[in-house]
Amino acid sequence: MAAAAAVAWLRAAVLLFVAQVTCEYGMVRVVSEMGGPKGKDYCILYNPQWAHLPHDLGKASLLQLRDWTASMLCSPSDLPAKGFSNQIPLVTRGNCTFYEKVRLAQGSGARGLLIISKETLVPPGGNKTQYEEIGIPVALLSHKDMVDIFKSFGRAVRAALYAPNEPLLDYNMVIIFIMAVGTVAIGGYWAGSRDVRKRYMKHKRDDGPEKQEDEAVDVTPVMTCVFVVMCCSMLVLLYYFYDHLVYVIIGIFCLASSTGLYSCLSPLVQRLPFGKCRVPDNNLPYFHKRPQVRMLLLALFCVAVSVVWGVFRNEDQWAWILQDALGIAFCLYMLKTIRLPTFKACTLLLLVLFIYDVFFVFITPFLTKSGNSIMVEVATGPTDSATHEKLPMVLKVPRLNTSPLALCDRPFSLLGFGDILVPAYGIGLLVTFMALALMQRGQPALLYLVPCTLTTSGALALWRRELGMFWTGSGFAKDIPQPSWAPAAAQGPQPPKESEATLSQQPPGEAQVLPALPAERPPELTEPKGVAGVSTQEPVGLSGASA
Repeated sequence: MAAAAAVAWLRAAVLLFVAQVTCEYGMVRVVSEMGGPKGKDYCILYNPQWAHLPHDLGKASLLQLRDWTASMLCSPSDLPAKGFSNQIPLVTRGNCTFYEKVRLAQGSGARGLLIISKETLVPPGGNKTQYEEIGIPVALLSHKDMVDIFKSFGRAVRAALYAPNEPLLDYNMVIIFIMAVGTVAIGGYWAGSRDVRKRYMKHKRDDGPEKQEDEAVDVTPVMTCVFVVMCCSMLVLLYYFYDHLVYVIIGIFCLASSTGLYSCLSPLVQRLPFGKCRVPDNNLPYFHKRPQVRMLLLALFCVAVSVVWGVFRNEDQWAWILQDALGIAFCLYMLKTIRLPTFKACTLLLLVLFIYDVFFVFITPFLTKSGNSIMVEVATGPTDSATHEKLPMVLKVPRLNTSPLALCDRPFSLLGFGDILVPAYGIGLLVTFMALALMQRGQPALLYLVPCTLTTSGALALWRRELGMFWTGSGFAKDIPQPSWAPAAAQGPQPPKESEATLSQQPPGEAQVLPALPAERPPELTEPKGVAGVSTQEPVGLSGASA
C-alpha cells in the first residue's frame, strides 16, 4: 500500500509538472477590416500539444474573427449553417470539454478556436489521442480582452495567433540585481560602521536626541521561531482571506517604509547648515523633546511620499519607482537594526527560512485544490481576487522585452524583501536568475541564496582560521579603554611589589600626600619611586637641563 501511494504521488507530481510545461502564453494580433486604429496584441493561454503556433507574426495567417459567444459549442446544433470556413470563432467556456469544442470547430472548417473565459485562464488540456486528432490551435482569451477588442476595432476584425520566443533573461534582471546587491552592501556597511563607531566612541556625548541612533536588535533562536511561525500564519491567512488582509499589509508597508526612509535620510539632513532651530517648550507627546525643525520637515516629507504611493500604487507607469525606493529604504533600515550576533544564529535562521520557502513553493501545490503554489499565488495576487491588489513587499521592475509575459499575467519581474533582508550574496542571486531563465517559472530564491550564503561565509571563515570565533560571535575582543595617563616603559629595572609594600607601611599623613606627586607630572617624566615613595633619581628631562 505504501509503495502504491508513493507511485500515485509521483505520478501526480509528474502530471502537475507536465501541465505546467505544456501551458504557454501566446498573443493574438487583432486588426480592423475597415482600417482605422493600428493593430493590438492580446494575451492568450494555449496548449502546444493541440497545435503549435508560429513564432513569427509574419508567418501567422490573418483570419476573420467571428463572435460566436452566444453558444457554448458543445453539440452540432450549436454550429452555424455555413460553418466556420477559414475563420477563428470565439465561443464561451463551459458545459463540455475543450476537446468537444475544438473537434466541432475543426469539423466545420475553423482554422483556430478562441474560448472566452470570465474565470481564471487555465490550459486547455486533453489526452494523447485527442491531441493527435486535432490539428488547429486552441487557446483561452479573457472576457475583458474580448470586450476591448470589439470596443476598439468594431465587429469586423481579423486576428492572427502566434507565440514569439521568450528571451532567456530580461534586461530588468540586471536592474534588480544591482538594487538587491547594492542594498545588501550598503546596509551591511552602514551596520558595520555603526558598530565600530560605538565600540571606539562610547564616551562621546551627543548634541541632542536627534543624533542618538537606534539600538540594534540581536536575533535569538526564540525570535527566529516566532518570526517563522508568524510568516507561515500570515501567508496562509493571506491565501484564504487575501481581499481582506491585503489592505492591512499595504497600511503596514506605508508606515514601515516611511520610518525606513526617515532613518536613511536623517544623517544627510543633519549635515545641512540650516533648520537647526528647535520647537519651543511644550508638553505634547514627542514634541516635548524639542526636535529640530528640519527633522520635523523630513518626517512630513517621508509620510507624504508613502501616502502618494498608497494613493497611486496601481499606476503601473511610475508607481513602481516609488515602491522600489520605499522598499529599499525599509530594507536598509532593517539591515541596520536587526543583527545576527553569531554565525550559529545566522545558520539557524537561514535553514528555517530555506525549509519555509521550499515548502510553500514546491510542496503546497500538492495540498491546494487549485494545484497552485501558496507562495506564488500570494506574491503575485490571486487571479480571482476581487480587489486586484498586489502585495507591496517586493522590488518590481517592468519587463523590458516585448514578450507574452509582458502582456499577460506578469508584466513585472519581482524580488521579495525577504530575499534581500536575508544575506543575499551576488552569486546566490545569479544562480536564482539562471534557474528562473531555465525553468521559466517563479523560483524560491532562498533555495539558492541560503546554500550560497552559508557556504561562502563558512568557507571564508575556515580559510582565515576564524570559524570558531565566527560561529560563536567571539571575533571581537572586549574593548578595555586605556587611560591617557598610562606611564611609559621604565628606563631601568623596577621593583613593583616593594614599592607597594613600602607605601602600605607609611604613616597615614604621608600616604595621602606622596603618592599624588607622580600623577601630577606628565607621563613621560615619571620615574620609579624609592622606598619612601619619593623619586630616587632626577627626572631625565630635568637632569639633561641641569647638565
